[in-house]
Amino acid sequence: MDALAPADMLLFEGFRLDRRLGCLLKQGEDDAWRPVALGSRALDVLAILADQQGALLSKGEIMAAAWPGIVVDDNNLAVQISALRRVLDSNRAESSCIQTVPGRGYRFVAPVMRTNPPAPPVSLLPSGNGVDEHITADGQLQGRPGVPARPDEPPSQASRWRPRRGVIACVIGALLLVAVGLAGWHLRPSGYDGTRAAPRLSIVVLPFTNLSNDPPQQYFADALTEDLTVEMSRIANMFVISSNTAFTYRSNPADTKQIGRELGVRYVLKGSVERSGDRIRINIQMIDAGTDANLWVDHFDRDSADLFALRDEITNRIAWHLDAELTTADADRPAEQPDALDYVLRGRAEWRRWPPRDNYAQAIRLLEKALALNPQSVEARNWLAHALATRVLRRQTETPAADIARAEELVGEALTLAPRNGHAHFDKGQVLRAQRRFEEAIPEFEAALASHFNYPGAYANLGWCKFLTGSIDDVIPLEEKALRIGPDDPFLGTVYSWIGIVELLKSHTEEAIAAFEKARNDFNNFVYVRSFLAAAYALGGQSERAAAELAEAQRLSNDNRFSSISRVKVELFKDYPTEKVHALFETTYIAGLRKAGMPEQ
Repeated sequence: MDALAPADMLLFEGFRLDRRLGCLLKQGEDDAWRPVALGSRALDVLAILADQQGALLSKGEIMAAAWPGIVVDDNNLAVQISALRRVLDSNRAESSCIQTVPGRGYRFVAPVMRTNPPAPPVSLLPSGNGVDEHITADGQLQGRPGVPARPDEPPSQASRWRPRRGVIACVIGALLLVAVGLAGWHLRPSGYDGTRAAPRLSIVVLPFTNLSNDPPQQYFADALTEDLTVEMSRIANMFVISSNTAFTYRSNPADTKQIGRELGVRYVLKGSVERSGDRIRINIQMIDAGTDANLWVDHFDRDSADLFALRDEITNRIAWHLDAELTTADADRPAEQPDALDYVLRGRAEWRRWPPRDNYAQAIRLLEKALALNPQSVEARNWLAHALATRVLRRQTETPAADIARAEELVGEALTLAPRNGHAHFDKGQVLRAQRRFEEAIPEFEAALASHFNYPGAYANLGWCKFLTGSIDDVIPLEEKALRIGPDDPFLGTVYSWIGIVELLKSHTEEAIAAFEKARNDFNNFVYVRSFLAAAYALGGQSERAAAELAEAQRLSNDNRFSSISRVKVELFKDYPTEKVHALFETTYIAGLRKAGMPEQ
């Protein structure tokens, strides 16, 4: 590699790679620069590629510079490239800024400007997650006392350009503003003494243990640890210990309570990875650091043929589930003087409880209190709009017009305050869907997903709007993605019902029955599911079951909508406006209801 003279700072597409500060910064719409959550090895690889902008670098050249003197598997480089693309390409409409040349290597294609400013900037804002390093009395950066940042990995050649003082400036700048967001939680001067309460929604993801007999598989366990740390840091109000500090506990283990005290966190996530042949098993547990009690335990068994797709799926699923579990756990903790965040957490927890109709009103009251306490809160607006729009879409409100008008107002305010907020875009999509503006809703759901809003409903509702606009073939992959991320979502029955409708319209009767039965098991009183299941049973030759489901649909309905074919068509074509869909309903759903015994008039 013929290196150019290195500059202190590299600028490209709204990012700034600052050698003196030792971090990557992203410029917001307010022109402030905020640190981006990336591991040190990913920063090394980025520096190597960006320094040689436009040049094709082989894998061997990159790995020799990023892992000097170490023999590592090629997958380690692919892991870091994947992490970089998730960050750098989030707002790119076209191809990645890191180009892959098959069989040859990688090229950094984004234009790069090199500069050597006279002094480090100080106007840093936090990324939204915690920065956990300790600052000693003499101003030095210190991780866990007496332990190197990554005992298992020597510093790379690229990492040597990050001087200690520069890192301190970056960490101090971020810490000052993170402290404000943590509502009074004080900065730790030289180590956390355990006497102050840990921040709400605070967690450390400990290094996943490699249980395989194949030591090189450690790279996959490490990648999961780093990916989960990054994904958790994107959740609003989440305080996440950096993976560099978390890795110090691999060679220096400690019990959960000690970890909680040393790092000042409420929760600890532990996990293990075991690979056997073509199968891989991942075990995880979330632990209350104060009581050492298991709050959530789960495992994943998957085919390991595509490890990168598997990593993304598991990372997204765990991050979504952790968000829900942490919200519930923190909402259940007593607070003598609840603040806005307390009420947001309680409102979210109430919204998730079953049955939803009985809890929407209480959730909305709690979220209104949050907004009253903090009128500038984007999160309170988002969740309040979320609850209002959802109960309208589920027809579980007596005031749909007022609810949707209020939700629309809240979403408008949230997007004014935070134009790129993924949750706000999702809520706008829901409002537009409730207003039957399906074409307009699609880009809002897509914007939510592009901003890493890791919510199963974003995939599910995008898929349903695709259906309602005639793109039937796009639906099931999106619904299945929602199922993979949120297999315990309280509204899973809706996703299964949408899959069932598409399968039915495609004349896949057995698949439709399987999906509708799952939806019925989740939503026993969901009248539409009963009617669709009746039609599917009839088309599948199960006449007795068809008659029973139709009778149950008629019993549950309080407006006689299932009294005749003509009445069903009125309601059906009002809900599904596309002519293409009408024709498919006629030959499947309507034909099935006839076979189940429904009269024409």
